[in-house]
Amino acid sequence: MNKYFAFGLIVSTLAVAGCGNSQGDRALSGGMLGAGAGAAVGAITGGSLATGALVGGALGAVGGAVTKGKDVNLGKPAWR
Repeated sequence: MNKYFAFGLIVSTLAVAGCGNSQGDRALSGGMLGAGAGAAVGAITGGSLATGALVGGALGAVGGAVTKGKDVNLGKPAWR
């Protein structure tokens, strides 16, 4: 797969990164979704799974933390 597909996958993951209403819940759920997506991108592009998971997790956590519950709300997080 090419780099544009990987970038699009990361961006689309960040778009749905936040579950929950609190900033902490959203950062945690975004980090988990981002880590999974980053590992998948690493596998698809032939890169390191661990590096992809770290980068994706960090981006997802930031994406979840900076969005508001009224912007993107996927409902109650599974751990609540």
